[in-house]
Amino acid sequence: MTVTSQTSLTKPSVLYRLRHLSWQGERIDWSGYVFVLPFFLPFLTFTVVAILFGAYIAFTNWSIMGQPEWVGLANFREAFRDPWVQKAFLNILRYGLIIVPGVTLLGLLFALYVNQRWPLSAFARTAFYSPNVVSATVIGLVWVWILDTQFGLINNYLGRLGIPNIPWLTSTRWSLIGVSIASIWWDLGFSFVLFLAALQEIPSELKEAAAIDGANRWQTFWHITLPQIRPALSMIVTLQLIATLRIFSQVYMMTNGGPAGSSVSVIHYIYTEGIVRFRLGYTAAVSLMLFFVILIVTLIQQRLIRERD
Repeated sequence: MTVTSQTSLTKPSVLYRLRHLSWQGERIDWSGYVFVLPFFLPFLTFTVVAILFGAYIAFTNWSIMGQPEWVGLANFREAFRDPWVQKAFLNILRYGLIIVPGVTLLGLLFALYVNQRWPLSAFARTAFYSPNVVSATVIGLVWVWILDTQFGLINNYLGRLGIPNIPWLTSTRWSLIGVSIASIWWDLGFSFVLFLAALQEIPSELKEAAAIDGANRWQTFWHITLPQIRPALSMIVTLQLIATLRIFSQVYMMTNGGPAGSSVSVIHYIYTEGIVRFRLGYTAAVSLMLFFVILIVTLIQQRLIRERD
């Protein structure tokens, strides 16, 4: 009886084992996990659990009232036959072909201008980034006024050049372009900052060596600057591509998907069917389709950049 008591007293407690737990020969520092915990719990609850629940209701018929009714692949079959889903996916492809190159090229040009410390470069640094901190509501309202057919600022200046008014937001031909222009202006600051940080990390010795060898500005940019900023370029294209595939706020504020669905995006269609019409099972299926499209496009883009590197 005495031996058993002594053994129980010398046995390490659970707390002692946790404090001295190791991984691959190194002792685990639990203080770091304590600091991460306030972020991890909401992330687990509102992101991971929400994604798993959304994947489940994609196979059900559910309108937020009552119990989800299992329907298997019926929602996906309906989505593939839905002309609005096809139009929405085609539109985000068009958005991507306009917004991603526009944000990338303009962000790089603006970063090159500021990095050269030319006149007004200090003011330009603030002006180029400031739209990125403005809310989507303000962006939408401002650009609705700027692109107004009759009284818009752009049509006013185009009229002075003899160009007739362009229905930027009220025509099936121009509405997607109008939303894309506002999106480029809004997202430009993020790519500008990343490009500027990458340019400032390039060693000055490389450019000096190129100048000694007789390289002009274009040769220096193509053979030294561009290879040095390629990691930033890859990240900007990837993030901007994902953001464009998920475009919603600008569409909702400026055109509400119209006219005739010419500017509708996938997220806007999901909002209309899910939040307005309470077809949560169907919209969960469309959301899952969008998730796989984003995943595939991102993997392809990363693979192409990796092969080029």
